[in-house]
This record gives sequence, C-alpha cells and structure tokens, in this order.
Amino acid sequence: MKHLLSFVALLAISLQAYAQDYKLSGIVTENGNPIDGASVYLQSTGSGTLTNENGYYELQLSEGNYTLIFSFGNQRNRTVNLTGDTTLNIDLAGAQESLDEVFLSSVRVTDESPITYSNLSNEEIADRNLGQDIPVLMSYMPNVVTTTDAGNGVGYTGIRVRGSDATRVNVTINGVPYNDSESQGTFWVNLGDFASSVENLQLQRGVGTSTNGAGAFGASLNILTDAYKEEAQGEIANSIGSYNTFKHTVKFSTGLINDHFSFTGRASKIRSDGYIDRASSDLKSYFLQGSFVDDNTLIKALTFGGSERTYQAWYGIDAETLENDRTFNPAGIYTDEDGNTKFYDGQTDNYKQDHYQLLWNQDFGSNWSTNLALHYTYGRGYYEEYEEDADLQEFGLPLFMSNGEEISSSDLVGTKWLDNNFYGTVFSVNYENTNWDLTLGGGWNKYEGDHYGEVIYTRFARNNDPYAPYYFNQADKTDFNIYGKANFAITEKLGGYLDLQLRTVNYETDGLLDDQTRFLNDDNFSFFNPKAGLTYQLNEGDQFYLSYARAHREPSRGDYENGDPEPEELNDFELGWRHQSTNFVLNTNLYYMDYQNQLVLTGGLDDVGAFIRQNSGNSYRLGLELDATVRVTDNFNIRPNVALSRNKNVDFVSPFDGELVVYGDTDISYSPEIVAANMLEYSPVNGLELKFLSKYVGEQFMSNVEAENSKLESYFVNDFNVQYTWDKAWMFREIVLTGLVNNIFGEEYVSNGYYYTYDISSDTNPSGVQTFDGAGYYPQATTNFLLGLTLKF
Repeated sequence: MKHLLSFVALLAISLQAYAQDYKLSGIVTENGNPIDGASVYLQSTGSGTLTNENGYYELQLSEGNYTLIFSFGNQRNRTVNLTGDTTLNIDLAGAQESLDEVFLSSVRVTDESPITYSNLSNEEIADRNLGQDIPVLMSYMPNVVTTTDAGNGVGYTGIRVRGSDATRVNVTINGVPYNDSESQGTFWVNLGDFASSVENLQLQRGVGTSTNGAGAFGASLNILTDAYKEEAQGEIANSIGSYNTFKHTVKFSTGLINDHFSFTGRASKIRSDGYIDRASSDLKSYFLQGSFVDDNTLIKALTFGGSERTYQAWYGIDAETLENDRTFNPAGIYTDEDGNTKFYDGQTDNYKQDHYQLLWNQDFGSNWSTNLALHYTYGRGYYEEYEEDADLQEFGLPLFMSNGEEISSSDLVGTKWLDNNFYGTVFSVNYENTNWDLTLGGGWNKYEGDHYGEVIYTRFARNNDPYAPYYFNQADKTDFNIYGKANFAITEKLGGYLDLQLRTVNYETDGLLDDQTRFLNDDNFSFFNPKAGLTYQLNEGDQFYLSYARAHREPSRGDYENGDPEPEELNDFELGWRHQSTNFVLNTNLYYMDYQNQLVLTGGLDDVGAFIRQNSGNSYRLGLELDATVRVTDNFNIRPNVALSRNKNVDFVSPFDGELVVYGDTDISYSPEIVAANMLEYSPVNGLELKFLSKYVGEQFMSNVEAENSKLESYFVNDFNVQYTWDKAWMFREIVLTGLVNNIFGEEYVSNGYYYTYDISSDTNPSGVQTFDGAGYYPQATTNFLLGLTLKF
C-alpha cells in the first residue's frame, strides 16, 4: 500500500506540468510514399517512436531546441525550435544510409516486399514493459496467441502464430539465430527483461523472407537490440505488482566518446511468486555493448545473457482441480515417513546462457554495403526432480538388501543436465540503386550439446560418490545456408521479388537416454527454398501483393526421441492489400499454407514438459488476417485486428484401442479458428496515454482427433494500461510512471494445456488394449496489476 500511495502522489504532482509540453508530428515518406516503421528519435537521448502504416509519427516534447533523426535504411537529421505544436514532414529519398538499420536489411522487409508483417517499436514495448516476457508483450499483434506456465507472464512463456508453436517461429537477434538448435524452441526465460534492450522488432507471418537459422514454418521474429546514443544518459526502472512481482533495471550509455566510441549496458533482476502455487521465478540478466562508428563503418561488440531459477509449473491440473483449486501445482509432491503430503523445495529449473556477438557493417559507397557477424553462445543448466519409489536400475544404482529382502526402489532426487555451445557466422552483401535491391547472404552455425543425468540424493539406496551420470549422450548439429534475394522494379507501379535459399543440415547423436536406451542418429538434409512475388502500387494509398514461398524443416531432437519422423514441407501462398490514408490504415491478407508431413502437436508432453509432435501427412492452414488503425481524432486511435482461419489435417490417422483409426479431416491441434484483438488509445493531455486492450481467442482442440475433452474453451480478456511521461522533471530528463491492470474483469480462462491417451490391457476388448484419455490445463491469472516508475537522466 505504501508503494501504491507513493505512485499515486507522484502522478498527481506530475500532472501539473503537462501544459508545458507540445506536440511534434508529421509524415515520413520516400519519393512521396508514406513509410511504415521509420524510426523518429532525438539525437541527444535516442528516445522516440516509429511511424505507423501511413507514415505518421507523433512526439510530446517540452519547449526547446531538438535535433531529430529520421531513419529507415536511409537517414536525415533535422533541427527544430519547438515553441508550440509543430508539423514536420520528411522525405527520405536520396538520404544518407543509416548504418544502424542496415544490420537488419538482410532479414527485415518493407512495403516493397510481398511479405505479411507487423512492427513493434521500443516505445510500444516500453508502455507495458514491467517484467513480463517478450511473447506477452507481443500478445496483441495479429494472429498471435501467448501463454505462460506461471499464469502471470513471468517465467516460462510461449507463443503461437497462425496456430504454429514457438518451434516454428524463427527468431534472430541482430540477424543471429536464437532458436535452440535441437529443440528448435525459444526460451525467453533465459533472457529476463530482454525487452528493456530491444530497439524494435518485426514479426513476419508465414514463411517470410530468407534469413539465418532454422526455417520458419509459422513466422519469423527479427529483433534489433539497443542503438548507440549520441549523448550520455542513464535510467533506473523499478516495478512492483501482484504475486510479489518485482523488476529492477539499471541502464547507462556513455554517449559518443571522441565522436566514434560508445558504451551501453543494462543489469536487471526480476522476481515473482507466480499466480500458480510455488511457480516462482528468479531471473537475472545483463546487456553490454561497445560501438565504433564513423561515416561508413559501424562495429558493435556485445554480450548479453542471464540466469534463471524457476519452480516447475508445467505439470498442469485436471478438470476437477481446475474447478475447485485452479492455482494448485502438483510439481514436487511427495509423502514423508510419517505419511504427510509435502512439496520438494528444489523442484526447479536452473539455467544460464551467455551470448557474444561481433557485428560489422561497412558502407562502400556506390550503392554497396556488407554485413558480417560472428557469434558464440554458451548455455548450461539442469532441472531437478523428486522421484518417489524410483526403480534403482533405471538410475544406474545398485540394488541392496534390507532385513533379508532385496530392495529395488527408493525415493531419490535426480537432475538432468544440458551443457552446450553454439557458434558461427552470418553474412550478407547488398547492392541497391533506384530499380534494384539485391542481397547475397548466408550463414554457417555449429551446435554441440551434452545431455546427462545425475542422482544427487537417495532416501534408502546407496548413491554414487562422486555423482556419476546414469545416462550421457552427445549431439552435434551443423547448419549451412546461402541465399540470394532481390526486389526490383518491373514498371513504375509493379515490383518483383525473388528469393532463393539453399540450406544443408547435419544432425548426429550418440549415447544413452534417461531410459537407458541408445540414442543414435546421423541424418543429413539438403533443402531448396524458393520464394517469389509481385507488389503493385495502384495509387498513392493502395498496394496489392502476391507471393509464393516453399520451405522445408528438419525434425527436432524430441521428434527423434518419440518416433521415426520425416522432414516437413510447406507451400505458402499470400495475397494482400495495404490501404493507407490520412486517418485510416488497413492491412488485409489471405493465406494458404499447404503442408506435407507437418509435425503437429499431439497434445501430449514428454518427461521434461515439452510437447510431443507427429507427422500428420497432408494438412493445411487457410486464413484471412486484417489489422487496422483508425485515427478518430488527434488524440484518439482505434487499432483492431482479427484472424479467421481453417486449420485441417487431411484424412488423419491415429492409433486407438490398439488399432489405426482413420478420423478423416480434423482440426489441427492448438489452432483456434478466430483470434482477435483491439487497442483503444487515448491521450487526453500531453504526456498522458491511456490504453484499453482486448484479446479474444476462439475455442481450440488440444488433440488432432477432435476429442471433446481435449477442447479449450474460448476466452476474452481485457487489460488497462496508463502511462504518464514528465519531461525535465526536477533533476531528471524524464520521469515515467506506468500502470497496468491485466485481465481487468477477472476472466477465469485457460490458454494452454495438454491431452494424453494411454493404453491398458482389457479382457473385454478384442485387441487386448483399451484406450483412456484425459486432459491437463494451465490456468491463467485473474485480475492482477503492475506499477512502474522509471527515472531517466
């Protein structure tokens, strides 16, 4: 209560200063065409915004002189003396190329490309960046569904785009692959508060453009980290919230030293008890970057990473528990010697990850530029689990005698370790003139991972001393790709796009799994992924695009462990219309994604909580996506989006009661037919922003056989976000106060779960097997809040 009163008091004092602020706004264009996603920021602080779909930007600034940078590949600087509300329009045609933005030119797209995409600026991220993970901050983007194990957005979080899970979303950070090479997933919990070091991000839905790392089968997420700053600055950000959630962040920038060198850094700590019982998170992270810049060269050396300790919360609960005790967490439950039910305190996931990147961009003039990145990631950690009445032989422990009886089981605590190295290089060469934008690029990446388990405690049995792994296996994966792509003018209004990629993968494993079976694998894949499209500019406000992309994807480690998988193939067709006018922007696209051997989620989980997948033969996703921005007044916007889709397995076959059953055309698991969102943005006075955010997700099945008890019901949740920025307050450059009420109407909903079947012997069943099924659920938090105070100097 003391923190809340302080927050309210400071907000009340701050409101007295709003009348001194003025609005600086305008349109950013290139050759008269509005630019979506251009950066507009202050040279002195680096703070700013991105233009929207019709090129419009708006900043609230105090009276004074400012130098603004307008950047979208090319860059222009403008100085303005702000003494009142001012309109400043900028055309970037022929402007100097921005080296900072060129880092992502090989993986980012613009309206010139026939690719379906959405941008999220650091300003939009900062509005709700109070400790929740990046997927949660992206939840209001088109056709995106997010979930979290702990229920409140801190800790393990997941994202699905167009029904495809995180293993299908190809993530790059500064163009460097981030997806785990073996599982193909992304684990944001290892990079707590990474959103505080993100300059902007772009989500490409569908196959998207050729990039580095594993192929995209649902989306590509391209992240650019903090840009260097011209002037020295610092920032202290703290937030508090429900479930004992705290975030503490410290950032600094030296500004340019001798006009060429700059150093920036961040340290963060996040702690939360979670909505689910004992679903606690303790996250620590850092970001450090050194930059060298001159007229034609930009070199960045950066390191970032973090450590996490989270109590396991992936067990889920059944329908009865969901109804009566929705926060119950069965993880770590055991019975002591006296018959009392207890929970093991060490039932945790523990992991550390450190990333190193060296980025070099060189502009040679005469339309040529190059990008080169070297990277290395070191990851290591384990998860710890209490096992009741465990079979000693499965854990490599000897049997023993007690009271003349041979004992073959004991309660014990085991750990499963992962120790890995990932390193490589990505590169590109770009040539651009009036009619052509050509890029030749590629990457070589190597993964080396050790998997092993240890028993660290036994109640009765004799343990190995020192700890000896009861299983050990090693994996090596080499990934090479090379691509060439071009945007080119066919006529004044018609543009072409061609993208050709060759990718080779070698995956080798050898050793024992935790069930003492040998895991031996040596697979080689060669994939050719062509893409082509057209963009037609009908008039100043209307643009149409059509594209085709073919993609391939190798199985993950888990797919091999759970069966004999085949690689996947995808043909992706996109047809889009972009409309831009002064007060109305509309993006519409129709997609058809035709899969062969798609690895769909079965609904089941493996022994470490990862979803099990299986090839489904032929399947498809057909959908319509719309997102819009309606500028009702100068200070009131409406930003809705909706996705309608049909996601089907064709002639799906699956075992039941010991026999293969043909189920016909069935819904693909975890693929709702409707996903919609809306933002109401209102700024009643300068510096004060109010947002009301709504999200609707339709019902979905957790199985591919449309079993009724595998259905997740639809849900509709609403959040309220308020932010006030007080410029030049007291001794600070800015004071920012932020409030966020999640699920403001207290909806009791479930965003994720699992579905399983198991067989038992049956004398009444002719096959001798009878199948039973059930479901587990991950309930999400009811009404909860977060409050933040940021001091910038």
